[in-house]
Amino acid sequence: MATAKKGSSKASKGSSRSAASAGRGDKSVEAFRNALERSLVLSRDRLQEAVDDAVKRGRMTQTDANELVSRLVTRGRKQTDDMMKELERLLEQARSEVESRVKPARRRAEQATKRARKAADPVLAEADKLRRRAGVGGGAPITGYETLNATQVKARLKDLSPADLRKVRTQEKRGKARKGVLDEIEKRLSSK
Repeated sequence: MATAKKGSSKASKGSSRSAASAGRGDKSVEAFRNALERSLVLSRDRLQEAVDDAVKRGRMTQTDANELVSRLVTRGRKQTDDMMKELERLLEQARSEVESRVKPARRRAEQATKRARKAADPVLAEADKLRRRAGVGGGAPITGYETLNATQVKARLKDLSPADLRKVRTQEKRGKARKGVLDEIEKRLSSK
């Protein structure tokens, strides 16, 4: 009973952490959206055009107009840089959050795959033996060869005939070309 409570409290802590993280992310995105809505985008040419018009009408001097355009452009660049930095920060935050949520699932899937392969290996090895005893020809002498590691391949070599060993050697040379596997095949071929 205590274990169930402990497990459920861990689950609720994890879900509240992700909810809080999502809330912070939503607030950051909302703040960024508000900053975009408040911003005004005008090209330097358009600004220059407007102040040149004011200079022509005698409302300001050319020096004041140039200074005004320069300050507005500088301020606009700073605002753009700040918004880009914020956008990059939000993107990085989103990437790390996605990665943190995906990582445990990916790890569990990899572990499940390893367990399944480990459980299937003896069965496949026995099926290969029975197939060879029955004289039923098949493609490769070792079923699932591409997915086996070097230790698993070496364990399967002991029951192979010289012809099958040569097939495996060819397959290994064309594939992963693992030195340990090739050495073991050569050793078994020379002893037969």
